[in-house]
Amino acid sequence: MPAADHERRAADHAQAHPASCAVLTVSDTRTAQTDQSGPLIERLLTERGHRITARALVRDEPPAIAGQLETWLADACLDVILTTGGTGISTRDTTIEVVRRLLTVELEGFGELFRMLSYRQVQAAAMLSRAVGGLVVRDPQAGGDTFIFALPGSTDAVRLAVGELIGPQLAHLVWQRGQ
Repeated sequence: MPAADHERRAADHAQAHPASCAVLTVSDTRTAQTDQSGPLIERLLTERGHRITARALVRDEPPAIAGQLETWLADACLDVILTTGGTGISTRDTTIEVVRRLLTVELEGFGELFRMLSYRQVQAAAMLSRAVGGLVVRDPQAGGDTFIFALPGSTDAVRLAVGELIGPQLAHLVWQRGQ
């Protein structure tokens, strides 16, 4: 099927069935009042017609991150989880490792494209940007598979990842998952 047909079918599907999304902020320093990236993800997705059905903020502790993600993954109606924060290179930054352990299928192109596009903004510092995305397949017979994308905590990174990569493709990803 030509790419334009895929995009058109995905857009039709998105209008009829907006993606159900959850947003997780991972931070040792931010609070619900000071978090800017979580609300930005919510705004960017809702502007595209998707629904935010859950939001949370946890400390950058692997059990806290994994616990929240696993709770949400138990919801077969949730299409995508986006995390923000905890993706740096310090020993406290553990989001990428937690998310990778959960993924069944990694979308390597997401991280690659994110860093390529980041290079325009931050030059060589883009190599320090850690971002990962993929699909968690639970029961091939029952469905309920969920995409997870782990994004850096800066609002510029969120605008880039959600505005240029995830947002434009989310309806297509969710539609394609069901094919």
